[in-house]
Amino acid sequence: MKQRIISVDIFRGLTIALMILVNTPGTWEAVYPPLRHAQWHGYTPTDLVFPFFLFIVGTSIVFAYQNKQPGAAVYRKIAVRTLKLLGLGLFLGAFTLSFPFIEPFGEIRFPGVLQRIGVVFFAASLLFLHFNWRVLLGIAVVVLLGYWIWMGFIPLDGQAPTYDRAPNNWANYIDLHVFGTHMYKTDYDPEGLLSTLPSIVTSLLGIFTGLLLVGDFKNKVRRMILMGVGLLVLGHLWDPLFPINKALWTSSFVLVTAGWANLVLALIYYLTDVKGLRFGSIFSYAGANAITVYFLSSFLTKLFYLIEMGEGESLHSWLFQTIYAHQGMPPEFSSLLYGLTVMGFYLLLGWWMYRRKIFIKV
Repeated sequence: MKQRIISVDIFRGLTIALMILVNTPGTWEAVYPPLRHAQWHGYTPTDLVFPFFLFIVGTSIVFAYQNKQPGAAVYRKIAVRTLKLLGLGLFLGAFTLSFPFIEPFGEIRFPGVLQRIGVVFFAASLLFLHFNWRVLLGIAVVVLLGYWIWMGFIPLDGQAPTYDRAPNNWANYIDLHVFGTHMYKTDYDPEGLLSTLPSIVTSLLGIFTGLLLVGDFKNKVRRMILMGVGLLVLGHLWDPLFPINKALWTSSFVLVTAGWANLVLALIYYLTDVKGLRFGSIFSYAGANAITVYFLSSFLTKLFYLIEMGEGESLHSWLFQTIYAHQGMPPEFSSLLYGLTVMGFYLLLGWWMYRRKIFIKV
């Protein structure tokens, strides 16, 4: 069990490291295509990162709650952790350097990455505590099919619905009418309200993999590979009917990303648990304090953008231009080096916290 938890920590830490890398290029004007999100439909390696984390949230729920009985103490812990995640996410969206250090109310973004993690954790934990895997599978199927029917077949204001970025897109429409100006963009939010429903299924699929890891099964690597390939095939077969789309978190996107997550985790599990290789320890250290590392990286990155070094220049841009941007070096490479430096710093921070036995449970 200890070794299996370590392999999950490696996956979680690797995901956090990639989240930091794709969120902190030297300049957004020069980023290699694999490190960008897809424009709308389709997916890139970057689009796998956030669903990977929600997937491993589900896997970790199995380790944390498999022997827990539903009750006030357990519910309280789940609720407190959910509120912490929501609070940290709202703080990131609202913080500014100008007194009183809060953005004007109308400009505060309500949805966000940590908020979605909190909601998904809350829902997936309660579902895991109360239902067996067969019921969870039924819930996952109903949600994915129901989301497809809602998004693709229910008319909106007398118009046929669309999966494009348009007023007659149900996810965009609901976010605009619920959140108003409190969104990532004026017409949609990638962590919006309706698209949170299928993101819960991403975590449920992680729960199934967690049950496989803790169960008395033979050939666990083979089973994970079969699950991964099966989900990939189903997701790509669904793609022509319900396009793979991260911003909408479409049902095909859920299946494809969970498929890749199973394949990557199977590889890590094989290297660490089957072969006993000391592989990826630096990621496991960050994975042990994943939310803390991610929050600090997000907060300091925002701070670097807010601190002014001169007219029109932030601390972030000054560091990039002074240290990394050089004549003769491709701007994309310079931008990548900056991101790798930031990622390396937080991996070292995770290592330092681990060595000092500092574990901040959020």
